Amino acid sequence: MTTEPVDWNFPTQMAVGPGRIAELPEYCQQQGIRAPLIVTDPGLAALPMVAAIKTACDDAGMTSGVFADVQGNPSLENVEAGVVAFHAGDHDGVVALGGGSALDAGKAIAFASGQNRPLWDFVDVEDGWMLAKSEGIAPIIAVPTTAGTGSEVGRISVITDSAQHQKRLVFHPQIQPSVVILDPELTLSLPSHLTAATGMDALSHSLEAYCTPAFHPMAEGIALRGIRLTQQYLARAVHDGNDLEARTQLLVASSMGATAFQKGLGAMHALAHPMGAHYNAHHGLLNAIVMPYVLHANRSAIEPKITELARYLDLENPSFDAFFEWVLNLRTEIGIAPRLLDIGIDDSGAELIGEEAAVDPTAATNPITFSPAQYSALFCNAVNGEFNAIG
Repeated sequence: MTTEPVDWNFPTQMAVGPGRIAELPEYCQQQGIRAPLIVTDPGLAALPMVAAIKTACDDAGMTSGVFADVQGNPSLENVEAGVVAFHAGDHDGVVALGGGSALDAGKAIAFASGQNRPLWDFVDVEDGWMLAKSEGIAPIIAVPTTAGTGSEVGRISVITDSAQHQKRLVFHPQIQPSVVILDPELTLSLPSHLTAATGMDALSHSLEAYCTPAFHPMAEGIALRGIRLTQQYLARAVHDGNDLEARTQLLVASSMGATAFQKGLGAMHALAHPMGAHYNAHHGLLNAIVMPYVLHANRSAIEPKITELARYLDLENPSFDAFFEWVLNLRTEIGIAPRLLDIGIDDSGAELIGEEAAVDPTAATNPITFSPAQYSALFCNAVNGEFNAIG
């Protein structure tokens, strides 16, 4: 594998390789952006990285601004504040810089900046997106600094409805960024525990996309490759954060996972979404913890596919059990907690989580349709570290 810069269009224009962030001003000009709003999070905003990126834009003749009022699970209030900042600074485009939260917030701000309807009118239900004024959507350039969510290639922005304690999926084809810069040097400072959690998020995207029964052979092929890259490089990046090759490949795996999940997701995300909204926990970490419990519950429907996957990954004695053991071992190796209880989530909210998981949009493509009671039981298994039958 080489870490030399590469470019491709699929359909987003992507620049991949060390140092590619230096090309951001060129990409802004290419997209007609003269006054970019850099949307990031408070932690990144305090680092020299953001100041350097802003200076580079300003030195290129642009009038840039920074908006960093983005929480770990971005809320409607964050988006509304960002829209105010967008108009106050007379901005004409968004550079979304950071992890999944900053990317989702940036995409939503660019989208909402040109709308005259409430954001929730565009939730991914039926054809709500057709109510949007597409000409009002500002151009978006995405620069991920974690390798996990893949939001940089997505047409959905996940925003928390604080009033209802729900995560809502805002959809429009044009909120897929027109340019993505995957520069592994921007991920070198990511702590090992976040490298692990975000990497497992990428794995969950590819794995659930692969397992869902929907027919999409191209997405399935991308998912397989995304899983393989995670197998090869996630532990390397966790153990050596300066491994540039591993960092590059994880960024690619992350984008591949989000590309693949147009085929669908499943119970991991159906559980992670309400848990994230109610417990404000890291999305990738939640997916990482529930992963084996969901695999176990889905076994009857996915065993042949998982056996095929185990063979593709060159696991010894390829089978469902071999892959299941690999997942457990990987989690241990990179420091993922085995139970939700270990991160402070108990089973007192089991009924509510089960009810909300069952109606989450991602539940529709799980290989097995689980009832609210079954989701509650699955949640309790993940809380207590048990693999009981869920009925």
